[in-house]
Amino acid sequence: MRNVALTDLDHLRVDVLPIGTDYPPDTLLERHEHRRAQVLYGARGVMLVETDDGSWTVPTDRAVLIPPATPHAVRMLEVTTWSLYIEPDAVPWWPTTCTVVDVGPLLRELLRAANDLEAEYDADGRDGLVVRLALHELRRVSPVPLSVSLPHAGPLRELCTAYLADPDVGVTNADWARAAALSERTLDRAFRATTGSSPAAWRARARLLASLPLLRHSTVTRVAARLGYATPAAYTAAFTRTFGRPPSRFR
Repeated sequence: MRNVALTDLDHLRVDVLPIGTDYPPDTLLERHEHRRAQVLYGARGVMLVETDDGSWTVPTDRAVLIPPATPHAVRMLEVTTWSLYIEPDAVPWWPTTCTVVDVGPLLRELLRAANDLEAEYDADGRDGLVVRLALHELRRVSPVPLSVSLPHAGPLRELCTAYLADPDVGVTNADWARAAALSERTLDRAFRATTGSSPAAWRARARLLASLPLLRHSTVTRVAARLGYATPAAYTAAFTRTFGRPPSRFR
């Protein structure tokens, strides 16, 4: 099933609905939620997922597991998705917060095959076996820490979302404190309480996440320079230290 709305199929009596979608460049899916849990896999492109609690960056060949009834918005950067929408009772082990995961070759091919099925596929035959094996493989995926926490509301959230959209190495705590009409000490205390991180550490992580979409079309050297790193080696070291693998793994 491709390029059809979930609302047109949600009534079907199957535990898993596979739906693939091709999005025009830089498509924004406004805040919405699904009754079902969702596997949102990017066969190409980069997805930026935002909820009340945080922001997740999902490069090509990764997926984000979205809990049922979780309000979220998604920006699609040249993306083709292969999604599974799953009845919550069928996946009692599902994560309670959005989680980015690696997708290996077997799961990738299962998602591809599932998204080629008809809407009313044979859940008791070969089609159903493909879907059930995909669910089995999803229990084995490894999480990837490609996210940052977000304040729930107010000027701190506005500062964070603006920085994610346009990370500037020159921004300081003093700049943020002035923008939020707070002292630097109050800013630091409030920010740590809502995100679990200092403002400076948060910005450093957000800047690295912002490099993932850039890596689609630029070299590591150009991305490092654009984001204000002194050398490509400094950028690569910071990226690897934060995410456990070098940026070349995401190109």
